[in-house]
Amino acid sequence: MPSASTRPADNLDDDDYPAYTMGRAAAMLGTTPAFLRTLGEHRLITPLRSEGGHRRYSRYQLRIAARARELVDKGTPIEAACRIVILEDQLEEAQRINEQLRTRGPESEASA
Repeated sequence: MPSASTRPADNLDDDDYPAYTMGRAAAMLGTTPAFLRTLGEHRLITPLRSEGGHRRYSRYQLRIAARARELVDKGTPIEAACRIVILEDQLEEAQRINEQLRTRGPESEASA
């Protein structure tokens, strides 16, 4: 019997699990496969590949693509939209790290 951590159902909660085909991802976003390929060309998202070479997208990647689509729908050029989303993601990560450091307190910094 497989361990609890390797059950296929565990992937349902994994935001990084590449569960969606290009066609399904495009349908969920209301866009075209070409739009998703363009996001890949601009290095906004890099889908994993199945054994057959087909692109597979995670929920996290779909959220990123959805944000880019919002910007493009508002008239932002796709290159700029990709850069904006990358910068937003970097800012969010920096804020998360900053908050972690702030909550650690001065005594843990002195021991570091």
